[in-house]
Amino acid sequence: MQGVPSAIPREAWFKSSYSGAGTTECVEAAHADECTGVRDSKCPHGVILAFSQAAWSSFIGGIRGGGLG
Repeated sequence: MQGVPSAIPREAWFKSSYSGAGTTECVEAAHADECTGVRDSKCPHGVILAFSQAAWSSFIGGIRGGGLG
């Protein structure tokens, strides 16, 4: 993991399209130049996990390919 950029703009954060209404288990992600940040949507000022673009792409590729289920 890499360091999180000092300020990811508020508008950069988004919830997964799979996060439905009424559910409380949601994460948000934001893409920055240096990394992709992931945080708990219920605690936006809390801990942010930061992943390199290569690690994030690998993770998403694994999900799309069915290799992480």
